[in-house]
Amino acid sequence: MEEITHKGRIVAIDPEVTTIEIVSETACASCHAKGLCNLGEEKVKEVLVRTSAWHPRQVGDEVEVVLRKAMGYKAVFIAYGMPLVVLFVTLMVLTQLGVGELWAGLGAIGAVLLCYLVIFLFRNKISKEYSFYLK
Repeated sequence: MEEITHKGRIVAIDPEVTTIEIVSETACASCHAKGLCNLGEEKVKEVLVRTSAWHPRQVGDEVEVVLRKAMGYKAVFIAYGMPLVVLFVTLMVLTQLGVGELWAGLGAIGAVLLCYLVIFLFRNKISKEYSFYLK
C-alpha cells in the first residue's frame, strides 16, 4: 500500500486525539541563499490523529504521520478537480442556452462558489473519511 508520510512532533495528547505539528518546508529550504531571496518558507501545520489511550507516547516525541496515497488523490479531486468540472460544465451549458458570455462566466464562477460552499458545509463528514495514523 502506498503511503504519504510526514515527520512531526506531538504537541498535545487527549484520550482519543493526538495533535501533531508538522513543519513543511519548500524545495529551496536547503538552499544557502534562502535568507536573501525570501522565497523559502516553512509552514507549521497541525494534524489531529485519532489514537487510543494505551499508546505510550508523550508530548515532544518525534513521530511519522501517515496517510494512504489514495486518500490524498481523493482530497485533490474534491478540492480542485470537482470545482473545475463544475466550472466547465456550467460554462458550456449556459453558453449553449444562449446566455451571453459575461453572464455565462459569472454563472460559472457562481457555480464554483456554490461547489466550495457545499464542500465547506460537508467538511466534518469529509474529514471523517481521511484518517491519519502514526507509525
